[in-house]
Amino acid sequence: MPEQFAEGVNGIDVCYESFGPPDGEPLLLIMGLSAPMIWWDEEFCQLLAGRGFHVIRFDNRDCGRSTSIGGAVSLPAAYLGRKTAYSLDDMSDDAAALLTRLGIASAHVVGASLGGMIGQLLAIRHADRVRSLTSIMSHTGNRLVWRPHRKAVSTLLTAPPRDRDGYITHHLRMASVIGSPAYPADEKRLRTRAERTFDRGVNRAGTARQLAAAIAAQDRTPMLKRLRLPTSVIHGADDLLINVGCGLATVRAVPGAELHVINGMGHDLPEPLWPRFADMIERTAQRATAVG
Repeated sequence: MPEQFAEGVNGIDVCYESFGPPDGEPLLLIMGLSAPMIWWDEEFCQLLAGRGFHVIRFDNRDCGRSTSIGGAVSLPAAYLGRKTAYSLDDMSDDAAALLTRLGIASAHVVGASLGGMIGQLLAIRHADRVRSLTSIMSHTGNRLVWRPHRKAVSTLLTAPPRDRDGYITHHLRMASVIGSPAYPADEKRLRTRAERTFDRGVNRAGTARQLAAAIAAQDRTPMLKRLRLPTSVIHGADDLLINVGCGLATVRAVPGAELHVINGMGHDLPEPLWPRFADMIERTAQRATAVG
């Protein structure tokens, strides 16, 4: 189905797209910092749809074609817990409101990186809307656990150039720093993704606002301990941006959560691992069906 807009969702307009049978098990994909929904590759979405899921991907607020919120933020101030343009709670409420608009009572939720944090909060704040949770290369918000490599931090905090060619070069460089050493990305695929991302709209100020929301977020560990739903945690052993200890902390926090650490995986979703990811997501969903 082509891209569509859900207007007035939690006060914003959300761009989304769906794949697979409308009567399939609903599966909501939430992408990470500054990453539009197309970073969930269409082939991966079709792979999940082939497992019987009705897959929904969407642009978070301040990203892609969804509403740009506006306003300046200070990352140091966010670290001190001062006011930000919005919170990760708000972003999780966006996801819940999108499900409501689409007439979906509950869904299996898969979140990557910042999307994993949003997915965790969706399960915490809207427990009846989440059938199962798969948290990929994410963390609990515990700052004592998160120890990113300096190269990864430098890449994260470097604003991309404003011109198209410069953005594409920056995108390729970022992928080379935080990507998976055992699963080198296909440069043609990466370049195409960068071109599509730029053409759909790059929101530099929006990235800063999303990052501020993540920095200001409180440690979710106590709330995660109260979750009672099938949960899987997927993490790369070679993730320089969100170290594997963050995945371990997540699985320790959520009762009954399953941990899948993948050697050679960094902070990305390598194409050779898509079938393995799909297996894990499907298994997690099946655990929810068995409980239900």
